[in-house]
Amino acid sequence: MLAATTLPRWDMRSVFPGVDSPEFLEAVGSLSGRVDALRDSFDKHGVGEIKSRPNAAEVKGTFEAITDEFNGCYDEAQTIFAYLGCLVAVDSRHDAAQQKLSELQTRMVDFWKLETRLNAWIGCLPIEELIELSDVARNHSFALKKAQVLASHQMTPNEEDLAADLAPSGSQAWGKLHGNFTSRLSVTFQGESLPMSAVRNLAYSDDRTVRREAYEAELDAWSRNEFVIASALNGVKGQAIALNRRRGWKSPLEEAIFRANIDLETLEAMMAASREAFPAFRRYLGAKARALGIPKLAWYDIFAPLGSESKVWDYEEGKKLVLRTFATYSDKMADFAIRAFREEWIDAEPRDGKRDGAFCSGIRKDESRIMMNFKPSFGAVSTLAHELGHGYHNLCLNGRTKMQRATPMTLAETASIFCETITRQAALEECGPGDRIAILEASLQGACQVVVDITSRFEFEKAVFGRRVERELSSTEFCEIMREAQLNTYGDGLDSEQLHPYMWAAKPHYYGFSFYNFPYMFGLLFGLGLYARYLESPDDFKGRYDDLLSSTGMGSAAELAEGFGIDVRSPEFWRSSLAVIESDVNAFVEAVA
Repeated sequence: MLAATTLPRWDMRSVFPGVDSPEFLEAVGSLSGRVDALRDSFDKHGVGEIKSRPNAAEVKGTFEAITDEFNGCYDEAQTIFAYLGCLVAVDSRHDAAQQKLSELQTRMVDFWKLETRLNAWIGCLPIEELIELSDVARNHSFALKKAQVLASHQMTPNEEDLAADLAPSGSQAWGKLHGNFTSRLSVTFQGESLPMSAVRNLAYSDDRTVRREAYEAELDAWSRNEFVIASALNGVKGQAIALNRRRGWKSPLEEAIFRANIDLETLEAMMAASREAFPAFRRYLGAKARALGIPKLAWYDIFAPLGSESKVWDYEEGKKLVLRTFATYSDKMADFAIRAFREEWIDAEPRDGKRDGAFCSGIRKDESRIMMNFKPSFGAVSTLAHELGHGYHNLCLNGRTKMQRATPMTLAETASIFCETITRQAALEECGPGDRIAILEASLQGACQVVVDITSRFEFEKAVFGRRVERELSSTEFCEIMREAQLNTYGDGLDSEQLHPYMWAAKPHYYGFSFYNFPYMFGLLFGLGLYARYLESPDDFKGRYDDLLSSTGMGSAAELAEGFGIDVRSPEFWRSSLAVIESDVNAFVEAVA
């Protein structure tokens, strides 16, 4: 087993030497100057102040100049925000980075106001005529049409300015509190004080006693800190409800669906097909319980390892598998992975002050950073491939403007799921019988989380929004809602007396965008559908696939899927993707029998 101290930490010095370095301070100063210049351009050209529909020919030059300035400003902001976000994600006690991030969020309120003004201005433009006249407008047509819809949901300019001013002290502050507070939680486990991320990683232990005691210690820690975390959740959801109401959205879900570039018909088709598949997932959970020699899985058994793995899935072995797999797919993907490892883009070591989970953050142009908490297992290798898939997506988006790169979560999971899938298939081809069980189980673990658990999170959030309209909710109520959602989705697949009522505290997704859940399910099932197309015609698929990844901010999910003969509004498509998972369930049940 690879010692935790040898796991890699990412190199952020290639972005900036430090938060107090001349290079970073110069970049912040440059960004501040660009925001001021952009505001002056808006004032000069009356952006956001149009009272009547202008002539397309007259506004063409102004539109093109403003679009170029806006995209350039956004690019600079992304690099600086991503840099600071990465620093605090792995070290919440990095006070200098926290201070700079707070300063920048306050300073960038002016920029968010300009974005609101830009949307209002676009809402008044003759978009179709402008698209005919301008290549810039034509290349940004999807973003312009989305901006028109957003313009119809804006409050008055003064109200939007006030909302922007309050955001750093409102939902952003609540989200930051949750991240910083939970990353610093210490959990007493077997007489030792451990960070929460380390205790949650013990869910992967092969010792059931360790898993149970870690689960109990985790729940105890959440219960002792539930008031602060519940306050954060109430704050985030309360602001979302208030702003969505004032902006004319029927509900936070309606706004989330729009942001995801899908429609209600697509969401309902996907959710209905997924519910139909719950019995297959419960068969998987039952088979795992039998393989573990227990009558029924408790929550702390969900991630228990199975199989007599002869292969040691430490970080180096996982890295080798990913490199082999990506090279089999294409030279472009292989070269990308080699660069990511060589240039130290990955931070894999669990440690105190580091947030739980995993993510990939685009830093600049084709460069990304990946954070994860590696625990020797095939599941962690799968996570590594998944996050590298996000990085490959960023590579394919390079060359697009910021407005063209605005990929929704539904499509942001496309490359990650695809890379995860090809890595799993490669591992299955190389493995022995004991490894096969472990790999199938790791895959089904992930699928169960993304289909069954995501549905529970979706149900939880819908219920919370429904009740939060009237008043704040107590931590006890959050736990009750979460437990009911888990019962409704996992059903008899888990021991109903040993669920996880504090998942609302553990998951950071509730403390940012509303309904940061169903897009993961869309991503998994859409990715599996694309993988099936790849198997049908690999050579034809590869070129079109990279084009798809480069265009994920330039069309709706339905429009982009049509290029591969996929109808996302049809339950049949989602059933076909879920059938791939069910075939893995059948193979797993047979293997452990």
